[in-house]
Amino acid sequence: MQQGEHDFDPRAGLRDAGLRVTAPRVAVLNTVAANPHSDADRIATEVRRQLGSVSTQAIYDVLGACVRVGLLRRIEPAGSPARYETRTADNHHHLVCRSCGTVVDVDCVVGHAPCLEPSSNHGFEIDEAEVVFWGLCPDCRHDSAKTGAQAVTSSQNQDDVPGSGGSITSKTATARQRQGGFAQ
Repeated sequence: MQQGEHDFDPRAGLRDAGLRVTAPRVAVLNTVAANPHSDADRIATEVRRQLGSVSTQAIYDVLGACVRVGLLRRIEPAGSPARYETRTADNHHHLVCRSCGTVVDVDCVVGHAPCLEPSSNHGFEIDEAEVVFWGLCPDCRHDSAKTGAQAVTSSQNQDDVPGSGGSITSKTATARQRQGGFAQ
């Protein structure tokens, strides 16, 4: 069990943060605690299942207020909608699947913030480094291995077929030429 995921008391957290305890706030916090790294749409769907009609704006208002007071952490992996988690009191990072978008927590390698030191701080006082590791999750890697073998076979079969466009390598070279990547 990681801190912030299962031992989270939304009512106490809201009171400690100076926020009123309301049904939408409690439902949002419970949803995020039960489903770390959820986006606002997934959170809204679950909150509406619990409470009935709750506006999208109300969901965003609760998320914003909870992020501002430190009850939630907002992460924004490139190419994905913002996601939220209750694990805020530690220095951890994320691993994101390039294929399906699954996000998992990764404990800090160094153990203290910031995990990385830049070559120059440009006068900043640095207190955090946000690290996102990218790769393929086990399920996508397994699926990729199955389809990869089929794609290689298909590509090899089309290398010498007239009109097929040739190999992937020749297609890449042609694209680079169009972009001015090779001297002409």
